[in-house]
Amino acid sequence: MSQIDSLPPLREVVERHGLMAQKSLGQNFLYDLNLTSRIARSAGTLEGETVVEIGPGPGGLTRALLANGAARVIAIERDRRCLPALQEIAAHYPGRLDIVDGDALAVDLSSRLDGGKARIIANLPYNIGTPLLVGWLNLDPWPPWWTSLTLMFQREVAERIVATPDQRADYGRLAVLCNWRCETKILFDVPRTAFVPPPKITSAVVQLLPRQTPEPCDRRLLERITLAAFGQRRKMLRQSLKAVLAEPGAWIEAAGLIATARAEEIPVAGFVRLANTLSEHA
Repeated sequence: MSQIDSLPPLREVVERHGLMAQKSLGQNFLYDLNLTSRIARSAGTLEGETVVEIGPGPGGLTRALLANGAARVIAIERDRRCLPALQEIAAHYPGRLDIVDGDALAVDLSSRLDGGKARIIANLPYNIGTPLLVGWLNLDPWPPWWTSLTLMFQREVAERIVATPDQRADYGRLAVLCNWRCETKILFDVPRTAFVPPPKITSAVVQLLPRQTPEPCDRRLLERITLAAFGQRRKMLRQSLKAVLAEPGAWIEAAGLIATARAEEIPVAGFVRLANTLSEHA
């Protein structure tokens, strides 16, 4: 394994600071700096860019982001045991690493950007990865303050993010929300053996690029419709949508959809059209 900077190997840093990964925090550390560099490079050129990283842990990806040219990295870490290791990185890259001691679900990231933009690049803690993603997708106004998301998830979550009706088993509310507002793709897999401790399943790096002008839609209404539709995904829409609509069949047909179809057969544009039909006639 080649070194990307003159800092000590990550395994040595972890041992020196006693940083055993904690399951309660969804931690799985990446020691391979070649792999963290690949993740950093997959986000595109970082020269002059501000990057937000969630859950840096001992700083393997943090070092790769800085070594690959990020002008500023804002690292959000709630495990205070990791702060001394991150401070060593900050000293090595003076003025370029801002360490935020806090919970990423509660930190207001936009206020730290002085009105600017940032990329989000992270090996997300498994236990908060999806809530964080949904929060970033629900930002208004749109386009948001982030210009791209390059994130590591469990492979099964990654497949749900990029799914279409052609992948019915994976296609659901998350895919509708992600692909309404973003272009999505899986970049590459990361084997379980790359982590310490190794998780039980393969991970994958996913990239989401915000659409500058997604189809206008009432986001809250879209969420209500998809919650009802996919909550009973094996039922026809005219049945599943009774939870939110008094006469679902008429509304479904007014949106140009088939009332006997099931949620997994309706493309993103179909759900958006249904939400807009309801909004226009509410």
